[in-house]
Amino acid sequence: MAFLAAQFSSWIPVASAASEFVHQRHGGTCIQDNGAFCAGWVIDNIDRYVTPTLQHLVLVSVSVALGFAIAFALALVSHRRRWLVPPVTAATGILYTIPSLAFFFLLLPITGRGDDTAIIALTAYTLQIIYRNIVAGLRNVPEEAKDVGRGMGMTDRQLLWRVELPLAVPEIVAGLRIATVSTVALATLAVFAGGGGLGSEIVSGSNITFRTGVITAGGIAILMAIGFDVLWVGAQRKLSPWRQVRPI
Repeated sequence: MAFLAAQFSSWIPVASAASEFVHQRHGGTCIQDNGAFCAGWVIDNIDRYVTPTLQHLVLVSVSVALGFAIAFALALVSHRRRWLVPPVTAATGILYTIPSLAFFFLLLPITGRGDDTAIIALTAYTLQIIYRNIVAGLRNVPEEAKDVGRGMGMTDRQLLWRVELPLAVPEIVAGLRIATVSTVALATLAVFAGGGGLGSEIVSGSNITFRTGVITAGGIAILMAIGFDVLWVGAQRKLSPWRQVRPI
């Protein structure tokens, strides 16, 4: 035990010197020189990104969930009444083309500053992508598969839920992937509507000239987008296992 204690004690000065070096290189001198990226500053201030990251997750999750619910309902109605597809596509397309900042500012007099304004705008942006993918997925279901369902005595409702929607899963998930990743990016602008999120760290006054803060917030947003995309890929594999290639 005495030998181990002696060895441990001998490493303390080395560890202290290494810590001091990192601080001077990345936290001290780096900040003074306004370096491109100061790792020491990130380590010391990582807690300031916790709340914005959670706010960003809520904004993205709620917006995509609401967008999917609305787009799914519109797609089901349009699937049975095909004449609705062009007008619904045009309406969601108009919403999608509104500049994001303009959309936020147009909503401010109605809904005020806060999460509601941000979520309404972000939800509107998801409709076009998700709706078109659901409609395309249902339209691309092979007629042979539907004929088999009808031959088994399925009603139109049973055919929709047991045949058409399961076969349309890849297209539906593809739309959700695109909508989610784009929402992660657009949610950084929610700060202008009072919605918080990682955008608050990107545009904060202390980060205008200090690039480390901007890089860190942007990096978290990129990792979040990648994480959501991986989750959707996993969900697609679980929901459509028949599409996986299996070795013979």
